[in-house]
Amino acid sequence: MNTDFMRGIVVPLLTPIDKDERIDETKLRKMVDHVIKGGVLGILAFGSNGEFYMVDEDESERGLKIILDQTKGRVPVYYGIGAIKTRKCIQLAQMAERAGASAVSILQPMFLKPTDDELYEHFKAIAQSVPNTPVLLYNNPGRTGYTLSANLVNRLSHEVENIVGIKDSSGDMTQTSNFVRITRDVNFKVFGGKDTLIFSALAIGAAGCIATTANVFPELVTSIYARFSKKDYEGALEAQYKLDPVRLLMDKASFPVATKDYANLTGLDVGEPYRPNLATKGALLETMQKELTAADLL
Repeated sequence: MNTDFMRGIVVPLLTPIDKDERIDETKLRKMVDHVIKGGVLGILAFGSNGEFYMVDEDESERGLKIILDQTKGRVPVYYGIGAIKTRKCIQLAQMAERAGASAVSILQPMFLKPTDDELYEHFKAIAQSVPNTPVLLYNNPGRTGYTLSANLVNRLSHEVENIVGIKDSSGDMTQTSNFVRITRDVNFKVFGGKDTLIFSALAIGAAGCIATTANVFPELVTSIYARFSKKDYEGALEAQYKLDPVRLLMDKASFPVATKDYANLTGLDVGEPYRPNLATKGALLETMQKELTAADLL
């Protein structure tokens, strides 16, 4: 299975919505063009910062089709799956395959605490339901309450042909490094999932990073990967250091509001988050604006 396209900075695209919480097609198409112009090498539709957990199934399909239509093959489009029930994940994966997604990304089930054997059967069943589509595991212990183990990832990467990569949002570089180390003998792509650790992930052999700040500052974020690829390690590290204070400030807002806050501050006009989240206001928003000005990102 060809996975050469799985590299670089992939953006978990924001989902602009109107006052009725319907996807705003015009704004979504503008976001697609904005991030592609900024140099991303992939778009993840309905990742965590795409607010997948808020979107009805028919809306998710409509949004994916809009993104695919606007992308027009310029970059690969991944589709994020975060359902708990295996059967629902299979339905979503098959929908994405029919629509023409380049790959699917599957988050470990939230709320539950499955065993490795249960998770193995879960991921295997989803992957085998779309045998011609590459599957990217998504490890996000901060949101799900548990991590995917190295043993589980090792089994899946070696025993299920189309499970070909993982996004690791643990922020634990030992774990990320371990995922890289144990899968070196197969064509398996490890992506970092923390924007502050793009350089670090690349340094230990990651294929790239799935980075939410690429929604707003795609040129800066993609420059880390581009410079690293050209062995300009000093330049890549400086770009990382420029990004870090802006990204760290996002943690003071409620998740995942800050990406939309930054987008609106920079004039991208992506609208409000889904309720119950509310746009950031007051002193924190003023601080965010000052940080953008200090980093010359406004």
